[in-house]
Amino acid sequence: MKCLGLMSGTSMDGVDCAIVDVRPGRSTLRIALLAHRTSPYPPAIREQLLSLVRTGTVEAQTSVVETQTGTAATLCRLHAAVGEVFARVANRTIRQAKLSPKDVAVIGSHGQTVWHSPARVPVAGVGSIRSSLQIGDPSVIAERTGILTVADFRARDLAAGGEGAPLTPYVHYHVFRSRRWSRLIVNLGGIANVTYLPRGGGPEDVVAFDVGPCNLLLDGLMTHATHGQRLIDRNGAEASRGRVRDVLVKALLRHPFFARRPPKSTGREEFGERYLQHVRRVAARHRLSLEDTLASSCTAIAQTIRRAGTWAVDEVIAGGGGVRNRALLAALKREFEPGHVTSMERSGVKSQALEAMAFAVLAYETIRGVPANLPWVTGAKSPVVLGTVTPGRGPFALRT
Repeated sequence: MKCLGLMSGTSMDGVDCAIVDVRPGRSTLRIALLAHRTSPYPPAIREQLLSLVRTGTVEAQTSVVETQTGTAATLCRLHAAVGEVFARVANRTIRQAKLSPKDVAVIGSHGQTVWHSPARVPVAGVGSIRSSLQIGDPSVIAERTGILTVADFRARDLAAGGEGAPLTPYVHYHVFRSRRWSRLIVNLGGIANVTYLPRGGGPEDVVAFDVGPCNLLLDGLMTHATHGQRLIDRNGAEASRGRVRDVLVKALLRHPFFARRPPKSTGREEFGERYLQHVRRVAARHRLSLEDTLASSCTAIAQTIRRAGTWAVDEVIAGGGGVRNRALLAALKREFEPGHVTSMERSGVKSQALEAMAFAVLAYETIRGVPANLPWVTGAKSPVVLGTVTPGRGPFALRT
């Protein structure tokens, strides 16, 4: 079955789209990447998204129900607009693969996270709740492509008492499981997360959780220092020129999230603008250059990953945008045994495509009625079928 996945991460820099062929195997799914495309958000939409989450982070410090004038209207418009962007990327990727929309059985859209609150919060009249919101209207995607669309993957796991994340470890298991090697899969995205796959283990042996900020921290430091002229430290060039300063590394590692036991997940709500302000204040107090601040941040990120667990690891397989940051990858290699760290590309997987691939596979499982949330990872009370289904167009729109 040909399935299409859409994903935009915490960095909000654009949309990844992947088309995969999925077939059942003896113990794991067989997943082949057919096409992949990364498309940046239109600048105006990205700025509105960033402005929205900055506003939301500030509001979260006062009340979970208060909103500033215009926030609801902005959120409503962005929900539709992001759906349009996702649909365009999907159609372009289908054409790039020389396929027709009729060839694609299902679209899995993670959407764009604008709020993730996995910890229970008291709400008057309801009790304590967990919540997470991903925008990008699946009805728009289904209408523009004509393809049955699965979205809102996190909500059912949250309703079942889980954190709603991480969800990609289910696919990490099917892609990277090994009978010979114990593997630690590291995603260096806006947030770093890890998936531990013990040698010869089954799905019930998977251990996975969010570790802490990654590109969210590095990009934020770069954007602020250059007044928005440079959004990333391309290839880690600035960090590579810096010196690691222990005073900043130790300050970064004091955040209470790092000591929290799994299941755990996080995002801009904990590691957004307020956290960046704290990092910048510490760097300024000790008169650290931008280069030293970035180098120290790379080391702190690598240390949070290494300290995440006490597993016996034969291979560390790194993916996500951070693998292009030479300083970050070098810091990760310093934390593990020589030769243990490699990239997903060297393992035969396109790292930039993996998360989009994951939501294509999760959508495949949804329409088959297969639970894919790994409750021992998310903390849910039970396995659940993920996502909500929006039919495509035509008389066979619900055929699977």
